[in-house]
Amino acid sequence: MENNTEAFQSFLQVLPPVEFACVYGSSLHPTNHDKTTMIDYILGVSDPKQWHSENLKLNKHHYASWMAHLGGERLITAVADKIGVGVHFNPFVTWNGKMFKYGVVRMHDLLQDVQCWENFYLCGRLQKPVQIVVDSSDISKTNSVNLRAALSASLLLLPSEFTEEDLYAKVCNLSYMGDVRMLFAEDKNKVKKIVTGQFDLFHSMYKPFLEEYEAKKLLKLSSTGNHQIHVSQDCDLSAARSLVSALPPSIRSLMSTKLGEETKSTQTGRIIHDAKISSREGAANCLQRILRRKVMVSSTRQAISGLLAVGGVGATRYVANKINKAWKSWR
Repeated sequence: MENNTEAFQSFLQVLPPVEFACVYGSSLHPTNHDKTTMIDYILGVSDPKQWHSENLKLNKHHYASWMAHLGGERLITAVADKIGVGVHFNPFVTWNGKMFKYGVVRMHDLLQDVQCWENFYLCGRLQKPVQIVVDSSDISKTNSVNLRAALSASLLLLPSEFTEEDLYAKVCNLSYMGDVRMLFAEDKNKVKKIVTGQFDLFHSMYKPFLEEYEAKKLLKLSSTGNHQIHVSQDCDLSAARSLVSALPPSIRSLMSTKLGEETKSTQTGRIIHDAKISSREGAANCLQRILRRKVMVSSTRQAISGLLAVGGVGATRYVANKINKAWKSWR
Protein backbone atom coordinates (compact mmCIF):
# COMPACT_ATOMS: atom_id res chain seq x y z
CA MET A 1 0.00 0.00 0.00
CA GLU A 2 2.92 2.34 0.69
CA ASN A 3 3.71 2.48 -3.04
CA ASN A 4 0.33 4.07 -3.67
CA THR A 5 0.82 6.95 -1.22
CA GLU A 6 2.43 9.23 -3.78
CA ALA A 7 -0.25 8.44 -6.38
CA PHE A 8 -3.03 9.10 -3.84
CA GLN A 9 -1.41 12.37 -2.73
CA SER A 10 -0.98 13.63 -6.29
CA PHE A 11 -4.75 14.07 -6.82
CA LEU A 12 -4.95 16.28 -3.71
CA GLN A 13 -2.67 18.82 -5.43
CA VAL A 14 -5.56 19.93 -7.64
CA LEU A 15 -7.77 20.64 -4.58
CA PRO A 16 -7.55 23.29 -1.82
CA PRO A 17 -5.51 22.15 1.24
CA VAL A 18 -7.15 19.66 3.65
CA GLU A 19 -6.43 18.71 7.27
CA PHE A 20 -7.21 15.03 6.77
CA ALA A 21 -7.42 12.74 3.75
CA CYS A 22 -7.83 9.00 3.47
CA VAL A 23 -8.50 6.63 0.61
CA TYR A 24 -10.97 3.80 1.18
CA GLY A 25 -12.77 1.14 -0.80
CA SER A 26 -11.90 -1.28 -3.57
CA SER A 27 -8.88 0.68 -4.85
CA LEU A 28 -7.05 -0.57 -1.72
CA HIS A 29 -7.64 -4.25 -2.54
CA PRO A 30 -4.21 -5.77 -3.30
CA THR A 31 -5.93 -8.03 -5.85
CA ASN A 32 -7.71 -5.18 -7.62
CA HIS A 33 -6.02 -4.42 -10.94
CA ASP A 34 -9.06 -2.78 -12.54
CA LYS A 35 -7.83 0.59 -13.81
CA THR A 36 -11.43 1.85 -14.15
CA THR A 37 -12.09 1.52 -10.39
CA MET A 38 -13.14 4.84 -8.85
CA ILE A 39 -10.69 5.98 -6.15
CA ASP A 40 -12.64 7.08 -3.06
CA TYR A 41 -11.49 9.76 -0.61
CA ILE A 42 -12.75 11.24 2.66
CA LEU A 43 -11.39 14.78 3.12
CA GLY A 44 -11.55 16.57 6.47
CA VAL A 45 -11.52 20.40 6.45
CA SER A 46 -11.97 22.97 9.23
CA ASP A 47 -14.52 25.10 7.32
CA PRO A 48 -16.42 23.32 4.50
CA LYS A 49 -18.09 26.51 3.27
CA GLN A 50 -14.76 28.25 2.77
CA TRP A 51 -13.20 25.10 1.29
CA HIS A 52 -16.01 24.66 -1.26
CA SER A 53 -15.78 28.37 -2.11
CA GLU A 54 -12.10 27.92 -3.00
CA ASN A 55 -12.73 24.62 -4.79
CA LEU A 56 -15.51 26.13 -6.91
CA LYS A 57 -12.96 28.61 -8.25
CA LEU A 58 -10.49 25.82 -9.00
CA ASN A 59 -12.78 22.92 -9.98
CA LYS A 60 -16.30 24.11 -10.67
CA HIS A 61 -16.76 21.17 -13.06
CA HIS A 62 -16.51 18.73 -10.12
CA TYR A 63 -19.93 19.89 -8.85
CA ALA A 64 -23.47 19.40 -10.14
CA SER A 65 -24.15 22.48 -12.27
CA TRP A 66 -27.39 23.38 -10.43
CA MET A 67 -25.55 23.52 -7.08
CA ALA A 68 -22.64 25.52 -8.43
CA HIS A 69 -24.89 28.07 -10.16
CA LEU A 70 -27.87 28.38 -7.81
CA GLY A 71 -26.27 28.60 -4.40
CA GLY A 72 -22.58 27.76 -4.56
CA GLU A 73 -20.85 26.88 -1.29
CA ARG A 74 -23.86 27.91 0.85
CA LEU A 75 -26.18 25.47 -0.89
CA ILE A 76 -23.54 22.72 -1.00
CA THR A 77 -22.95 22.85 2.79
CA ALA A 78 -26.66 23.32 3.56
CA VAL A 79 -27.60 20.14 1.65
CA ALA A 80 -24.73 18.21 3.31
CA ASP A 81 -25.60 19.40 6.85
CA LYS A 82 -29.41 19.67 6.81
CA ILE A 83 -30.26 16.70 4.58
CA GLY A 84 -27.16 14.51 4.75
CA VAL A 85 -24.88 13.75 7.68
CA GLY A 86 -22.39 16.54 7.00
CA VAL A 87 -20.55 15.01 4.02
CA HIS A 88 -20.68 16.38 0.46
CA PHE A 89 -19.53 13.92 -2.23
CA ASN A 90 -18.26 14.80 -5.70
CA PRO A 91 -18.20 11.53 -7.69
CA PHE A 92 -17.09 10.80 -11.30
CA VAL A 93 -14.24 13.31 -11.22
CA THR A 94 -11.78 12.46 -13.98
CA TRP A 95 -8.16 13.49 -13.61
CA ASN A 96 -4.97 12.12 -15.13
CA GLY A 97 -6.84 9.26 -16.81
CA LYS A 98 -8.44 8.03 -13.57
CA MET A 99 -11.83 8.38 -11.89
CA PHE A 100 -12.20 9.85 -8.38
CA LYS A 101 -14.89 10.44 -5.78
CA TYR A 102 -14.26 12.63 -2.75
CA GLY A 103 -16.38 13.40 0.28
CA VAL A 104 -15.74 16.63 2.19
CA VAL A 105 -16.58 16.82 5.90
CA ARG A 106 -16.05 19.28 8.75
CA MET A 107 -13.23 18.06 11.02
CA HIS A 108 -15.44 18.50 14.10
CA ASP A 109 -18.12 16.23 12.58
CA LEU A 110 -15.51 13.63 11.59
CA LEU A 111 -14.13 13.54 15.15
CA GLN A 112 -17.63 13.34 16.67
CA ASP A 113 -18.48 10.32 14.55
CA VAL A 114 -15.15 8.56 15.13
CA GLN A 115 -15.20 9.10 18.90
CA CYS A 116 -18.93 9.08 19.70
CA TRP A 117 -20.58 7.17 16.80
CA GLU A 118 -22.81 10.22 16.34
CA ASN A 119 -24.19 9.14 12.94
CA PHE A 120 -22.34 5.84 12.56
CA TYR A 121 -21.33 6.84 9.05
CA LEU A 122 -17.70 7.99 8.84
CA CYS A 123 -16.71 5.90 11.86
CA GLY A 124 -17.88 2.86 9.86
CA ARG A 125 -15.57 3.81 7.00
CA LEU A 126 -12.64 4.06 9.43
CA GLN A 127 -13.42 0.70 11.06
CA LYS A 128 -12.41 -0.85 7.74
CA PRO A 129 -8.98 -0.53 6.06
CA VAL A 130 -8.14 2.95 4.78
CA GLN A 131 -4.92 4.54 3.63
CA ILE A 132 -4.36 7.85 5.37
CA VAL A 133 -2.47 10.31 3.17
CA VAL A 134 -2.89 13.57 5.18
CA ASP A 135 -3.35 13.63 8.95
CA SER A 136 -2.49 16.96 10.57
CA SER A 137 -4.92 16.30 13.47
CA ASP A 138 -3.65 12.78 14.24
CA ILE A 139 -6.97 11.10 13.42
CA SER A 140 -5.17 7.77 13.11
CA LYS A 141 -4.44 7.89 16.87
CA THR A 142 -7.99 9.03 17.73
CA ASN A 143 -9.36 6.21 15.58
CA SER A 144 -7.97 3.59 17.99
CA VAL A 145 -10.98 4.35 20.24
CA ASN A 146 -13.25 3.61 17.28
CA LEU A 147 -11.45 0.34 16.44
CA ARG A 148 -11.57 -0.91 20.04
CA ALA A 149 -15.29 -0.08 20.21
CA ALA A 150 -15.93 -1.81 16.85
CA LEU A 151 -14.13 -4.93 18.07
CA SER A 152 -16.12 -4.88 21.34
CA ALA A 153 -19.45 -4.49 19.52
CA SER A 154 -18.55 -7.32 17.10
CA LEU A 155 -17.52 -9.66 19.92
CA LEU A 156 -20.80 -9.01 21.71
CA LEU A 157 -22.67 -10.03 18.54
CA LEU A 158 -20.56 -13.16 17.87
CA PRO A 159 -20.88 -16.68 19.40
CA SER A 160 -18.36 -18.25 21.78
CA GLU A 161 -16.13 -19.56 18.95
CA PHE A 162 -15.40 -18.13 15.51
CA THR A 163 -12.63 -17.49 13.00
CA GLU A 164 -10.68 -14.31 12.40
CA GLU A 165 -12.52 -13.95 9.09
CA ASP A 166 -15.88 -14.16 10.90
CA LEU A 167 -14.73 -11.37 13.21
CA TYR A 168 -13.77 -9.01 10.38
CA ALA A 169 -17.00 -9.79 8.54
CA LYS A 170 -18.91 -8.79 11.69
CA VAL A 171 -16.83 -5.59 12.07
CA CYS A 172 -17.50 -4.79 8.44
CA ASN A 173 -21.20 -5.53 8.78
CA LEU A 174 -21.71 -3.11 11.70
CA SER A 175 -21.94 -0.16 9.31
CA TYR A 176 -24.09 -2.03 6.76
CA MET A 177 -26.84 -3.23 9.14
CA GLY A 178 -29.90 -1.26 8.08
CA ASP A 179 -28.11 0.51 5.21
CA VAL A 180 -30.81 1.35 2.66
CA ARG A 181 -28.37 0.84 -0.23
CA MET A 182 -27.95 -2.83 0.75
CA LEU A 183 -31.67 -3.37 0.14
CA PHE A 184 -31.59 -2.75 -3.59
CA ALA A 185 -28.40 -1.22 -4.96
CA GLU A 186 -25.35 -2.92 -3.51
CA ASP A 187 -23.46 -6.13 -4.18
CA LYS A 188 -24.91 -8.76 -1.81
CA ASN A 189 -21.40 -10.25 -1.47
CA LYS A 190 -19.91 -6.87 -0.55
CA VAL A 191 -18.86 -7.76 3.01
CA LYS A 192 -17.25 -11.06 1.97
CA LYS A 193 -15.35 -9.34 -0.87
CA ILE A 194 -14.10 -6.58 1.44
CA VAL A 195 -12.85 -9.06 4.05
CA THR A 196 -11.20 -11.52 1.65
CA GLY A 197 -9.72 -8.72 -0.49
CA GLN A 198 -8.28 -6.84 2.50
CA PHE A 199 -7.76 -9.60 5.07
CA ASP A 200 -4.12 -8.74 5.82
CA LEU A 201 -5.04 -5.07 6.28
CA PHE A 202 -7.82 -5.99 8.75
CA HIS A 203 -5.37 -8.25 10.58
CA SER A 204 -2.77 -5.49 11.03
CA MET A 205 -5.49 -3.05 12.19
CA TYR A 206 -7.09 -5.29 14.81
CA LYS A 207 -4.18 -7.46 15.99
CA PRO A 208 -3.13 -5.07 18.84
CA PHE A 209 -6.70 -4.99 20.20
CA LEU A 210 -7.10 -8.78 19.94
CA GLU A 211 -3.87 -9.18 21.93
CA GLU A 212 -5.08 -6.59 24.46
CA TYR A 213 -8.33 -8.51 24.98
CA GLU A 214 -6.44 -11.80 25.20
CA ALA A 215 -4.29 -10.29 27.99
CA LYS A 216 -7.53 -9.31 29.79
CA LYS A 217 -8.67 -12.96 29.53
CA LEU A 218 -11.69 -11.99 27.42
CA LEU A 219 -10.39 -14.02 24.45
CA LYS A 220 -8.26 -17.05 23.67
CA LEU A 221 -6.42 -16.93 20.36
CA SER A 222 -5.05 -20.02 18.61
CA SER A 223 -3.52 -20.42 15.15
CA THR A 224 -5.14 -22.56 12.48
CA GLY A 225 -3.45 -24.25 9.54
CA ASN A 226 -4.43 -21.59 7.00
CA HIS A 227 -2.63 -18.66 8.70
CA GLN A 228 -5.81 -17.56 10.44
CA ILE A 229 -6.55 -17.13 14.12
CA HIS A 230 -9.27 -19.18 15.79
CA VAL A 231 -10.97 -17.17 18.53
CA SER A 232 -12.87 -18.39 21.57
CA GLN A 233 -14.37 -15.84 23.93
CA ASP A 234 -15.66 -15.69 27.47
CA CYS A 235 -19.44 -15.30 27.20
CA ASP A 236 -20.34 -14.74 30.85
CA LEU A 237 -22.05 -11.63 32.14
CA SER A 238 -18.91 -9.88 33.41
CA ALA A 239 -17.28 -10.25 29.96
CA ALA A 240 -20.40 -8.78 28.31
CA ARG A 241 -20.29 -5.83 30.71
CA SER A 242 -16.60 -5.33 29.93
CA LEU A 243 -17.36 -5.24 26.17
CA VAL A 244 -20.23 -2.76 26.67
CA SER A 245 -17.93 -0.51 28.74
CA ALA A 246 -15.67 -0.09 25.66
CA LEU A 247 -18.53 1.32 23.56
CA PRO A 248 -18.89 5.11 23.13
CA PRO A 249 -20.76 6.84 26.01
CA SER A 250 -23.62 7.91 23.67
CA ILE A 251 -24.27 4.26 22.71
CA ARG A 252 -24.17 3.17 26.35
CA SER A 253 -26.62 5.95 27.18
CA LEU A 254 -29.05 4.69 24.51
CA MET A 255 -28.64 1.16 25.89
CA SER A 256 -29.43 2.51 29.39
CA THR A 257 -32.67 4.02 28.06
CA LYS A 258 -33.75 0.64 26.71
CA LEU A 259 -32.31 -1.74 29.31
CA GLY A 260 -32.50 0.38 32.44
CA GLU A 261 -29.74 2.10 34.36
CA GLU A 262 -27.51 1.16 37.25
CA THR A 263 -25.07 3.25 39.25
CA LYS A 264 -21.51 2.13 39.92
CA SER A 265 -18.72 3.49 42.04
CA THR A 266 -15.27 3.74 40.46
CA GLN A 267 -11.98 3.12 42.34
CA THR A 268 -11.64 6.89 42.77
CA GLY A 269 -15.10 7.04 44.38
CA ARG A 270 -16.77 8.69 41.38
CA ILE A 271 -20.37 7.56 40.77
CA ILE A 272 -21.14 6.63 37.15
CA HIS A 273 -24.41 5.66 35.51
CA ASP A 274 -24.37 2.80 33.02
CA ALA A 275 -26.63 0.40 31.17
CA LYS A 276 -28.01 -2.44 33.27
CA ILE A 277 -26.73 -5.63 31.64
CA SER A 278 -28.71 -8.58 32.98
CA SER A 279 -28.02 -10.92 30.04
CA ARG A 280 -25.46 -11.04 27.24
CA GLU A 281 -28.14 -11.83 24.66
CA GLY A 282 -30.26 -8.87 25.79
CA ALA A 283 -27.28 -6.50 25.53
CA ALA A 284 -26.37 -7.85 22.07
CA ASN A 285 -29.96 -7.48 20.76
CA CYS A 286 -30.22 -3.97 22.18
CA LEU A 287 -26.91 -2.89 20.60
CA GLN A 288 -27.91 -4.39 17.26
CA ARG A 289 -31.21 -2.47 17.22
CA ILE A 290 -29.46 0.82 18.13
CA LEU A 291 -26.80 0.46 15.42
CA ARG A 292 -29.30 -0.69 12.79
CA ARG A 293 -31.46 2.38 13.43
CA LYS A 294 -28.47 4.74 13.35
CA VAL A 295 -27.23 3.27 10.06
CA MET A 296 -30.72 3.30 8.53
CA VAL A 297 -31.24 6.98 9.36
CA SER A 298 -27.75 8.15 8.29
CA SER A 299 -27.65 6.06 5.09
CA THR A 300 -31.10 7.32 4.05
CA ARG A 301 -30.17 10.95 4.73
CA GLN A 302 -26.83 10.59 2.94
CA ALA A 303 -28.40 8.79 -0.04
CA ILE A 304 -30.88 11.66 -0.57
CA SER A 305 -28.16 14.27 -0.05
CA GLY A 306 -25.86 12.41 -2.46
CA LEU A 307 -28.46 12.23 -5.23
CA LEU A 308 -29.13 15.97 -4.89
CA ALA A 309 -25.40 16.72 -4.87
CA VAL A 310 -24.66 14.95 -8.16
CA GLY A 311 -27.71 16.29 -10.02
CA GLY A 312 -30.00 14.55 -12.52
CA VAL A 313 -27.55 12.98 -14.99
CA GLY A 314 -24.98 12.23 -12.31
CA ALA A 315 -27.58 10.70 -10.01
CA THR A 316 -28.86 8.44 -12.78
CA ARG A 317 -25.32 7.33 -13.54
CA TYR A 318 -24.49 6.75 -9.86
CA VAL A 319 -27.63 4.70 -9.13
CA ALA A 320 -27.18 2.72 -12.38
CA ASN A 321 -23.64 1.87 -11.28
CA LYS A 322 -24.83 0.60 -7.90
CA ILE A 323 -27.75 -1.39 -9.33
CA ASN A 324 -25.47 -2.94 -11.95
CA LYS A 325 -23.15 -4.17 -9.16
CA ALA A 326 -26.13 -5.57 -7.25
CA TRP A 327 -27.53 -7.27 -10.37
CA LYS A 328 -24.19 -8.95 -11.14
CA SER A 329 -23.93 -10.27 -7.58
CA TRP A 330 -27.40 -11.83 -7.71
CA ARG A 331 -26.87 -13.63 -11.00
